[in-house]
Amino acid sequence: MVAKTDNSHADTSVVARSSERRSETVFGELQREIVLGIAQPESALIELELAKRFDCSQSTIREALMRLNEEGLVTRLPRRGTSVAQCRPYDARVLIELRLKIECDSIDRLMHRADGDLETVLHGRLNDMRNAARDSDEYGLAAYDRSFHTALFEAADLPLVTPILRRCLIHVHRFKIMKSGQVRDLEETAER
Repeated sequence: MVAKTDNSHADTSVVARSSERRSETVFGELQREIVLGIAQPESALIELELAKRFDCSQSTIREALMRLNEEGLVTRLPRRGTSVAQCRPYDARVLIELRLKIECDSIDRLMHRADGDLETVLHGRLNDMRNAARDSDEYGLAAYDRSFHTALFEAADLPLVTPILRRCLIHVHRFKIMKSGQVRDLEETAER
C-alpha cells in the first residue's frame, strides 16, 4: 500500500511566496512612480483599478499600499481610500536636518565598526550610482544612494535608527526629484 502525501501545505507556501513577490513588485513600481512624481501628490490610488492594472488580487494591492503607507508615501483613510501623500518643502527640510544629525552623530560608531567588507559594498553602490546616472535612471540613482546610506547604518549596528534614516532618504529623494524643475546632471549628482 502506497501512502498518499499531502501536498496542500507545499501548494500554500508556493502561493504565499508568489503573492509576496507580486506584492513586492507592485510596491516597488508604485514607490518608483510616487518618488518620480508620475503619481501626483493627493491623487487617488484605487485598489480595484490597481488590481486590474497589475493583474493581481486586491489583497495584493492592499498589502503594497499598507507598506507605502508605513513609508509615508501614501495616506490611507478609512472609508475615504488611499491617495499619494503630499511632498512639502517644510517636511523635506526637517527630514534633511534629521538625516544630517543622525549621520553626523553616528560617524564615530561607524568608524569603530567598519571593516574591509563595508568598503567593498560602498564602492559597489557608488559604481551602481554612476551606472544609473549614465543610463539617465534617476530613480535607480536614488535607490542606490539609499542603499549606500543604509549600508553605512547597518555597519554602524543601529537597527532602530536605520528604518528612520531609510524613510528620511526616500522622502528627501522624492522632494529633490519632484521639485528640481529642470533636468539634473545625474552624473554630477552621483559623484557628489
